[in-house]
Amino acid sequence: MGEIDASKDALRESILAVRARLTASDAEATATVIAERALELPELAEARSVAAYVSVGREPGTLPLLEALRAQGVRVLLPVLLPDNDLDWGVYEGAESLVRAGRGLLEPDGPRLGPEAVTEVDAVLLPGLAVDGQGLRLGRGGGSYDRVLARIGAAGARPALAVLLYDAELVGSVPAEPHDLPVAAAVTPSGIHRFTAPPPHH
Repeated sequence: MGEIDASKDALRESILAVRARLTASDAEATATVIAERALELPELAEARSVAAYVSVGREPGTLPLLEALRAQGVRVLLPVLLPDNDLDWGVYEGAESLVRAGRGLLEPDGPRLGPEAVTEVDAVLLPGLAVDGQGLRLGRGGGSYDRVLARIGAAGARPALAVLLYDAELVGSVPAEPHDLPVAAAVTPSGIHRFTAPPPHH
């Protein structure tokens, strides 16, 4: 394991340990506030289609936000985990249309749109464990969203990228590799945090 991987794993463990101490009601209370904050993002206010996700465990809750977007007429796509950890997508048709899939995940029960569907949305809300001042995001390490972001990049698409976190998960620096794409914003209970990525290295 390389030094960057080891640093990422250490940061993941410390954040997951903090999250593990949260109660279900903490996560639910956060969900309402995060929904209000996220809806203040101009990128979401203007979006016709958004790729999002259903929170699991002690992640900041996303269901109130999914409902609010859907109520505004936004087409919300949710991930469907494929056997190789890649993500297919389906349309969110309300909480009652979610079915429990592998690893305790909730997925939409409608038709599958294919992994490429994410390249056509206006904004992508990403799960994460931390983000630093340059917008570099720490994921869970499964690589699913690395593939999603690579697919978006390869298609030349430019959706707004935002990550949903708790306030304590804004950190000084996230160990990064050259392929890691920065996000434009993080939404936490305290508000919206914007990042300007450094200029690319030539």
